[in-house]
Amino acid sequence: MILNPCFAVEPWCIRATSLDLDVLAQTESVFALSNGHIGWRANFDEGEPSDLPGSYLNGVWEQRALPYAEAGYGYPESGQTVINVTNGKLIRLLVDDEPFDVRYGELHSHEWVLDLRAGVLRRRVEWTSPTGRTIRVSSVRLVSLVQRSVAAVSYEVEVLNGPARIVVQSELVANEQLPAPSKDPRAAAALAASLQSEAHSCHGEWAELVHRTFGSGLRVGCVMDHLVEGPSVQCRSESSPDLARVTMTAELQPGHSLQLVKFVAYGWSSARSLPGVRAQVAAALTAATTTGWAAMLAEQRAYLDDFWDRADVEVAGDTEIQQAVRFALFHVLQAGVRAEGKAIPAKGLTGPGYNGHTFWDSETFVLPVLTYTSPDAAKHALRWRHSTLPMALERAAQLGLRGAAFPWRTIAGAECSSYWPAGTAAFHISADIADAVIRYIRVTGDEGFERTVGMDLLVQTARLWRSLGHHDSAGQFRIDGVTGPDEYSAVADNNVYTNLMAQQNLHAAADTAGRYPDRARELGVDEEETAAWRDAAEAMFVPYDDVLGIHPQAEGFTEHRDWDFTGTAAGQYPLLLHFPYFDLYRKKVTKQADLVLAMFLRGDAFTSAQKARNFDYYERITVRDSSLSACIQSVLAAEVGHLGLAHDYLGEAALMDLDDLEHNTRDGLHIASLAGTWIALVYGLGGMRHYSDAAITFAPRLPEGITRLTFNVFLRGQRLCVDISHERARYSVVDGKQLEIVHHGQSVQISAGEPAVLPMPLIPVRPAPAQPPGREPAHRHSTGTN
Repeated sequence: MILNPCFAVEPWCIRATSLDLDVLAQTESVFALSNGHIGWRANFDEGEPSDLPGSYLNGVWEQRALPYAEAGYGYPESGQTVINVTNGKLIRLLVDDEPFDVRYGELHSHEWVLDLRAGVLRRRVEWTSPTGRTIRVSSVRLVSLVQRSVAAVSYEVEVLNGPARIVVQSELVANEQLPAPSKDPRAAAALAASLQSEAHSCHGEWAELVHRTFGSGLRVGCVMDHLVEGPSVQCRSESSPDLARVTMTAELQPGHSLQLVKFVAYGWSSARSLPGVRAQVAAALTAATTTGWAAMLAEQRAYLDDFWDRADVEVAGDTEIQQAVRFALFHVLQAGVRAEGKAIPAKGLTGPGYNGHTFWDSETFVLPVLTYTSPDAAKHALRWRHSTLPMALERAAQLGLRGAAFPWRTIAGAECSSYWPAGTAAFHISADIADAVIRYIRVTGDEGFERTVGMDLLVQTARLWRSLGHHDSAGQFRIDGVTGPDEYSAVADNNVYTNLMAQQNLHAAADTAGRYPDRARELGVDEEETAAWRDAAEAMFVPYDDVLGIHPQAEGFTEHRDWDFTGTAAGQYPLLLHFPYFDLYRKKVTKQADLVLAMFLRGDAFTSAQKARNFDYYERITVRDSSLSACIQSVLAAEVGHLGLAHDYLGEAALMDLDDLEHNTRDGLHIASLAGTWIALVYGLGGMRHYSDAAITFAPRLPEGITRLTFNVFLRGQRLCVDISHERARYSVVDGKQLEIVHHGQSVQISAGEPAVLPMPLIPVRPAPAQPPGREPAHRHSTGTN
């Protein structure tokens, strides 16, 4: 269940009905608004109190040196860190010269509502000042999904008793003071005063600030304008290098109010001139004010109506999961829908965690959701990867390899990890990108993308694998010395996940080169090279432990010493904060699903019996110190028949941030875990798999606690609706003519207007596997063994 009592469980919103300053930081992340281009944390309109101020622009970062105790060849020399840009949210309020601050006076009520259908954050407060004046403040905040450079706030203050002099200060503030950085490596490095003023001006209710970052040389502009209503309101404006302010003053009688709408526009560029950026933000602001507040609300609602029509997931029987999956889909949409030409960071634009970097999280967890629900957003994300291909080629060459070695973590495309076992050896990121390309092409049939962006990425990643691996004396193709998804094992030989994903990559590149021989020639691909790719793929070494009857995560992994789980206290998780990596690397303990993830993404490479044995083995040693793990364990638990456990892991993935399960939601939401909610429902309980260009397959099965599951997926421009109960599954083509699907092994042709209703087979009951002591799923929905 949702643990904090201030959050209510409702199907279409997240509502906090009281104010708990102890969870303010978490609340600021949960209620954040974004469109993939602009991100506003849910700080109070008045600015204080705040735990972590946050206004972000996707792609705006500052450069910082990466310190090393000992330098080494190939180590990245500088890092990239997301910065807090100009804060346009601020609307300070004074009542008879007393600042409105919930820590003083008497707070009668406070409610926040994140409206998932309207796409706005609503706030309503009643407060009595220390001097006895009672007011009601109502605000609605919007970051536009339609006008990507614009955000806006409607703010109203009403006096409830006695006349009062009301002063409202609407501000733009740069270089805000930030809290000291955390020692947690998952948090961000704090960069103070990253913005250098280049211009500021104001007139009437309009004001602007333009800054430039010191190291990265990015120019950032922010401009605001206002519509003001109220009795005898007087306005004045002022600006200075880091502050622009429009002050509105009115004498209000009881029952009267002062209302304003604040429009804010952002723009940035690494190349445009100062006049160019000023013109850019001015144009965006003019478009917003011309549209008007009411029309902006209407277009936001229309955009989301269309999104929910194609992407909504309906869950009956578990109200918390129903709320959580919609919350998850909303934030996944916010993270990527208007990120055009930019990355999707691990925290989206909800906080500075992981320094604002994007990881393999995007391709492996977020893009599957977008590909089946909003394919254009997935396409843009892959085009961003393609735009960084020159840097990936350069990185591979630096490492003595051919092809493209994409970065483990980055903002603009350069490797930003100073920890080489991840930043250098986690080569699987290149195969993860290839996997996302393959999925996008398979789902959309986008031939124009395939022969250009897609082929470039597949060819250059295939070249990496052929260069990185080698044929041994027995003819097997080995990929040695790599770090797989499990970050508690590093620089291992023949990580099964990496090898199987590379195998898929090599096959796909060879097939694509065969389909487009003219493009292959442009890229210098000949028959000898494609033959070498196919040879490597066919001879790929996949370790197997004949004694245990399971696949080791990597060659020799099952021979490692056992981790002492009984001697590990609950307070010593996550292990990375309490034990040296050296100790973790040589023991049988996994941070997250690794081999289990391989069985999901490359399930065609395992038998059903192997999946069941592998899952049971790794369940006993996986501690889930990563938020990426629960959703994948949910998928495989459902597939091998542990439906109660699948439900439990679904709950953990879904409530990762609403319950702050990893105690770092303060730094931003876990976008991949949120996407994992959809993955656990659609791939897990829905049993969806799509391993080749053949028909998509489903093997749905529901746990006792969920009585019905309904979702939509897009395939080649057609929409398939899947409606599952315990007794039957109903498949219907909503937009389109005909689709072929496979239901529990049975091939079915579905035509528009003629849904197929198929029975659900009995699911055999299997004893539930154990987890490491104290690491059971955080949310227990059932105690059954199936």
